[in-house]
Amino acid sequence: MGSFGGGMKAAPVNEKGSIGKISGKLMKYSKELRFPVLIASLMAVGAAIFTIIGPNQLSRITDCISAGLTGTIDMKTVARVGTGLVIIYASGSFLTYVQHYIMATVTLKLSRDLRGGLSRKINKVPLKYFNTTTHGDILSTMTNDVSTLQQALANSLPSMITASTQFLGCIVMMFVTEWRMASAAIFVTILGFAVMVLITTHSQKYFLQRQESLGKLNGYVEEIYSGHDVVRISRAEKQVKSSFAEMNAEVYDASWESQFLSGIMQPLMNVIGHIGYVVVCVTGAILVIRGQISFGVIIAFILYVRLFTMPLTMLAQGMTNIQSAVAAGVRIFDFLDQEELEPEEQKVLHPGKIRGEVEFRHVHFSYPDQPERTIISDFSAKVEPGQKTAIVGPTGAGKTTMVNLLMRFFETTGGDILIDGISTKDRRREEVHAMFGMVLQDTWMFEGTVRENLVYNKQGVTDEELADACRACGIYRFIRSLPKGFDTVLNENTTISAGQKQLFTIARAMIQNSPMLILDEATSSVDTRTELTTQEAMDKLTHKRTSFVIAHRLSTIKNADLILVMRDGNIIEQGTHEELLTRGGFYSELYRSQFDRAS
Repeated sequence: MGSFGGGMKAAPVNEKGSIGKISGKLMKYSKELRFPVLIASLMAVGAAIFTIIGPNQLSRITDCISAGLTGTIDMKTVARVGTGLVIIYASGSFLTYVQHYIMATVTLKLSRDLRGGLSRKINKVPLKYFNTTTHGDILSTMTNDVSTLQQALANSLPSMITASTQFLGCIVMMFVTEWRMASAAIFVTILGFAVMVLITTHSQKYFLQRQESLGKLNGYVEEIYSGHDVVRISRAEKQVKSSFAEMNAEVYDASWESQFLSGIMQPLMNVIGHIGYVVVCVTGAILVIRGQISFGVIIAFILYVRLFTMPLTMLAQGMTNIQSAVAAGVRIFDFLDQEELEPEEQKVLHPGKIRGEVEFRHVHFSYPDQPERTIISDFSAKVEPGQKTAIVGPTGAGKTTMVNLLMRFFETTGGDILIDGISTKDRRREEVHAMFGMVLQDTWMFEGTVRENLVYNKQGVTDEELADACRACGIYRFIRSLPKGFDTVLNENTTISAGQKQLFTIARAMIQNSPMLILDEATSSVDTRTELTTQEAMDKLTHKRTSFVIAHRLSTIKNADLILVMRDGNIIEQGTHEELLTRGGFYSELYRSQFDRAS
């Protein structure tokens, strides 16, 4: 687990990002967004215009009523203007509803597309990316970051468009109505707007830190939860709690700083708005006393000040959410922009039966992030069709690396690997993967029925074939003991031992019936008695199939047709079990040391 969380890092962010950059990437990523967003924006503008028109009509009603205080009130005019106001505000509300509906629909589709894109990307990035990034951090990007982006766009973008239009419209209407009062009101709000921009610029980095620290924390929790047995056995609870508390504090600090700075903006805009009311009332009173404006203008301006400062408050609140969206968008597109495996559509498929001849020609390999460290220096071997080949050697000799190269999980840095005389580099990865069935040391079971776990992407498997494979592996009796047999759902509440999981994966490989096999410590989790049953099943499984067996227990590969002994990335010995024992070399030492320990 990398010292309880220190082995891997959160996904790095290549650029700080900005609203413009993320918006451009979103529009480029999903071109279907453009037209609905444009329609929603126009409706937001329309709703703002209807809102702005209202105070002017209220001013007319006020003047009409004021004039009637000394005479007769013109009720027809009041009714006509009042009816117009109802229509104006109803139209504005309708446009607001429609644009929010459009944005909610569009952003939900966007989040669906982003998650689909992230899922497809996972299958395209090289394996080295997962070796340097925690699974929890990738999970956080697919769930938390996408959700943050969707909610911010759905809730904040329409209101910010409305607020911007309303803000500019109010300025125009205020100057049209009374330029002196407009100048006084705008002068007060300029200071608040400048402070808002300053706070927004300064707080963006804390929103990005919050998303990064949250991803790091999710990765740590996923790592520790999956290895909680090791944590308890190692009595490392204090260390784990300390590391968790430290990461949790980082999330808290980044969240507090971002929320504190952004939280200042709304109260600030409220204060500016109240000051604006005072300035308008004082200025308007002076102008009324001088007889330069009517009382209705003051009423209109009080409403305009509210409509003028309210957009600033909406913009301040919206910017807080948009900053979260930008931080989430930076992480999402950082992952989507990761280097991909080279496309292979141009490669010609090679149909026909796979004979299973495999040849390694002077293979060299170093990990991309550590080119100076040679893992495989000069590996050459030839495996005949149907041969059972065992690869043995001490830890770190390069056994599993050779299998990864054979499967093209990594590309060789030198030399070549041929299957039936054709280089694996000239075959598509899917074609290479389809040639092999794999039983790995790390078992993998997912939540689903026993049948689904065994069949896994294999079509047309009958119950009889399932039963035969399970009997051969010694797991059939256990499955029969389950409440619903093959239809029993396996989940966290189903008790399955590590050895039984291993037998499940062996049965899965038998059902897949691939022309070649890779067995990486396939019996490491079973007891001695079960190992004998499993070994018989493995012999049936590998019969007339080219197979590669990686084993530390040398007693399990006595019947191998060819044993390759690796050390420091090279083959130092090869031959059958008896031949290697007769030579008295490194293999003989390994075998006798295990025999001595066993006795």
